[in-house]
Amino acid sequence: MASLPTPPAQPDDSPGAYVGLDAEAAEQRARARGWSTVRALPPGAVITMEFRGGRINFEVSGETVTRCWVG
Repeated sequence: MASLPTPPAQPDDSPGAYVGLDAEAAEQRARARGWSTVRALPPGAVITMEFRGGRINFEVSGETVTRCWVG
């Protein structure tokens, strides 16, 4: 039987620190801190709920991050 793959470690980062930042600056900061996938979404966007390690999500209103979560 094959062993289960070990998911990559997530960056040690606080999602709350991105709230209030300009979306472009937040994306650059997230990539610099090691997030492999950065996703910006408009408020109320319909998304799937699968968890992906290494992904950070931003809800962006105008040009500002209003909410942030991992997975």
